[in-house]
Amino acid sequence: MSLDVSLTALVESSVFDRNITHNLGKMAEAAGVYKALWRPEEINAYKASDLIPILEAGLKNLINNKDELVKLNPKNGWGSYEGLLDFVQEYLENCRIYPESKINVWR
Repeated sequence: MSLDVSLTALVESSVFDRNITHNLGKMAEAAGVYKALWRPEEINAYKASDLIPILEAGLKNLINNKDELVKLNPKNGWGSYEGLLDFVQEYLENCRIYPESKINVWR
C-alpha cells in the first residue's frame, strides 16, 4: 500500500495591473468613478465585485456625457477622456472576470 502526500500553497498573483494619471481626477469625479479608482477603501470596496456597479454607472456617464467630460481633459496633455474611458472599460471587464479578487491601490 502506498501513500501520496502533497502540499499546495495558495499564492497571491496579480490578475490586472494598470495605472492612470491623477490628472484625470476631476474627470473621474465628474463621471462618478473617482473613489472607485483612487480611494476604494473610502467606499468600503475591497473586492472587485464591489466596484462593478460603480464602474458600470461611471462607464455610462462617460459615454453619455462625452462632450462635457472632454472639456476636463488636462491642459498639460497628460491624460485624456479616451484614456479614462479605456481604463474604466478594461477595469470593469477584469472586475467581472475576477470578482473575488482583492483590490490593491497604490497612490
